[in-house]
Amino acid sequence: MSIFGSILSAIFHHAKAATPDTTSPANAGTQPNAAAAAAPGTVPPAGSPVNVDAVLTSLATQNGQNLNWKESIVDLLKLLGLDSSLDARKKLAAELGYTGSTEDSASMNIWLIKEVRQKLAQNGGTLPAGL
Repeated sequence: MSIFGSILSAIFHHAKAATPDTTSPANAGTQPNAAAAAAPGTVPPAGSPVNVDAVLTSLATQNGQNLNWKESIVDLLKLLGLDSSLDARKKLAAELGYTGSTEDSASMNIWLIKEVRQKLAQNGGTLPAGL
């Protein structure tokens, strides 16, 4: 699986686990609430957008580390339990079409976090404005 595919899979997996199943008879007619949204083991309706910010904020709360996942590709990868090494980030950059120097890791990292957010939005993720 590609590195971006792993990112997408991790986020969407956590979103599915946190979304109540309102189609089952036990939940028919109920509206999801904050407590129900945290219920694990349920699947959101197919094609539903995933609130990436909510998923990652929830993971960050459970993580216990102070990870700046909104601005740092390294912290985002760590939060998702993925390899955040320079080699992995170079592979992700190549996968996403980065044309700059991978030796300039600061510039590459800035590009990566922006590109990953854009790709998440293109694949059904919703992100707050300004991110």
